[in-house]
Amino acid sequence: MIDVEDLINLVRNYNPNTNDALIREAYAYGMKMHEGQTRHSGEPYFSHPIEVAALLTEQQLDDATIITALLHDTIEDTKSTFGEVEKRFGLEIAELVDGVTKLTNLQLSSSEAKQAENFRKLFMAMSKDLRVILVKLADRLHNMRTIKHMVPEKQVKKSRETMDIYAPLAGRMGMHWMREELEDLSFRVLNPEARASIIRRFITLQKETGNLVPKITEDIRTVLGRADLEADVSGRAKKPYSIWRKMEEKKQGFSRLSDIYGFRVITSSDEDCYRVLGAIHGRWRSVPGRFKDYISQPKSNGYRSIHTTVSGRDGKRVEVQIRTRQMHEVAEAGVAAHWAYRDGVRVSNPFAVDPTTWISSLTERFEQEEDHDDFLEHVKLEMYSDQVFCFTPKGDVIKLPRGGTPLDFAFAIHTRIGSSCVGAKVDGLRVPLWTRLRNGQSVEIITAEGQKPQPTWMDIAVTGRAKSAIRKSLREEHRDRFIKLGRELTRVAFEHVGKRATQKALDTAAKELSLEDASQLLEFVGSTELSARDVVTALYPDLAEKKEVVEISAERSVVGLPQGANVSRAQCCQAVPGERIIGIKHPGSGVFVHSIACQALEDFEEESERWVDLRWHDGQYAADFSVTLNITMGNSFGVLGRICTLIGEQKANISDLHFIDRKPDYFRVLIDVEVRDAEHLHGVRTSIEADTDVASLERHRDLSRKP
Repeated sequence: MIDVEDLINLVRNYNPNTNDALIREAYAYGMKMHEGQTRHSGEPYFSHPIEVAALLTEQQLDDATIITALLHDTIEDTKSTFGEVEKRFGLEIAELVDGVTKLTNLQLSSSEAKQAENFRKLFMAMSKDLRVILVKLADRLHNMRTIKHMVPEKQVKKSRETMDIYAPLAGRMGMHWMREELEDLSFRVLNPEARASIIRRFITLQKETGNLVPKITEDIRTVLGRADLEADVSGRAKKPYSIWRKMEEKKQGFSRLSDIYGFRVITSSDEDCYRVLGAIHGRWRSVPGRFKDYISQPKSNGYRSIHTTVSGRDGKRVEVQIRTRQMHEVAEAGVAAHWAYRDGVRVSNPFAVDPTTWISSLTERFEQEEDHDDFLEHVKLEMYSDQVFCFTPKGDVIKLPRGGTPLDFAFAIHTRIGSSCVGAKVDGLRVPLWTRLRNGQSVEIITAEGQKPQPTWMDIAVTGRAKSAIRKSLREEHRDRFIKLGRELTRVAFEHVGKRATQKALDTAAKELSLEDASQLLEFVGSTELSARDVVTALYPDLAEKKEVVEISAERSVVGLPQGANVSRAQCCQAVPGERIIGIKHPGSGVFVHSIACQALEDFEEESERWVDLRWHDGQYAADFSVTLNITMGNSFGVLGRICTLIGEQKANISDLHFIDRKPDYFRVLIDVEVRDAEHLHGVRTSIEADTDVASLERHRDLSRKP
């Protein structure tokens, strides 16, 4: 465990004016509060806050941040309170500690419903003081470094959360070294075999070619020396996870993967960066399409550098990054450079970016966004995606996530421009709206009066802003159609339970579901944002759950089960009475019933001991067996309503409906239909297939849902 004097010396190395007395007091207070507590490793718990503080000294942060690290678990895990911390260490530190505590309690890997709100709270805390997230990231990094002492289940949960949230967030904050380490530590837990394989291949490669890093480093130094250029040159093999990700993205094996080595050249000025680039390209052949100039077009997190990939020694592709010392400090520290100290004063780095503008725009957007799922989608794109920088005809820069299209570009300028877009020119040439934009391209949007967003645009747009605007416009444009469709769906659902969908009933249901009126309720049902069953349940919960009285109960529908075994229908094939079935035993879960033709059974061909010979009980069943139908139908007025009516006429209930493809002339939809047996299903299918606007119908088989 690091001694308090050693910690103070770490701070004093970059901040001679540090308040060492306050750090000593915080050290003593934290040790006292955590007295008797231990970590999973058996070490005293206070060793963790000290290590977090030491990590933050590497980023040369101020006293308040270091003290917050020492105290960051006191309010949560000890008898300490906000008031006591404020009394001893001041309001600034108390609020920082409280902020870290609130971040720790957020369940960022929770369900989608809660995740958007929790992300909002995360960004609200960050917008108040970004030092809160710096402490939290350091806290997560040390926990990941010592994760081996946790139980396996918790290791997986923490690693997944780190990979999905904290590592991308560190990257978005410009702290790429931390992102790489967090990813690799998570990779070690989530896929240890793959990581070990990468390392073994590296060892084999070094045996075959020798250690290329010092050789190529010396080659670069020689080239720069001949050009009379002074620069620091360093190189390294890339992290195992970084290599694995490239293998997955490019669908290539390790032996075919290029640029697994990275080299960095640090110069004294912008001019020297470009002179170094010229010297390197003069000596080695550059790889087309692998050049990026982030000096003339910096990333939004302040990152500046020139990236180029060349064919180096023995034809090996290597990536070279060229930047100045100040650029390098920002590239290493990210947002931490905004608070970094040197010789007792805040460092003035012209490239350090305070990302509060980005964070504030996200929190403001959350308040305005009707659909919080759209907000969450936008946040993840902002965090996870690299960006491309494109220009308007006037030279203004528009930033988009990688994979952005001219349509995203148009909506990024203004919603009005996006909505009236009819085409685009990229570098003067007309291109389709689904074209993926690249760095540095000039984009001109062509608009037309009267144009409105099209349903197919949802498949083209990438950004949350564009998707939200398109969805809102389509909802408004098709409101009347959705209301008519919703009225038909609710009519069928009400008749199924022996009731009528009167205006009074719809008004009452809308009130129960916290909607404005019956029109909005029908609109939501017609646009599949609300199911007709939900409307029935809101008014008649007992009837909605009531099942037809039949001879065969669900508990005894299957014959041949081992005594006491639980039985469930496998959702991959959705077997129904009348079809040949087989059972597969799953320890701890019981027996899952599959259709004899289910492809998932191939996974158990070598495990005959798990197979159970089953058959359906003879008799009559209730319409309780849900089957998903994949229907392609013409996109014309009244078609879907007519299909729903046909299903209702067959005494089958629609339990869910989901559009999976919308085109101007047709659409595909998944409809969950509840049937009694195979004969009942056959009748439903026959009546639907007979409709002239139905192009195809098949049962939806989803192997991703196999148990």
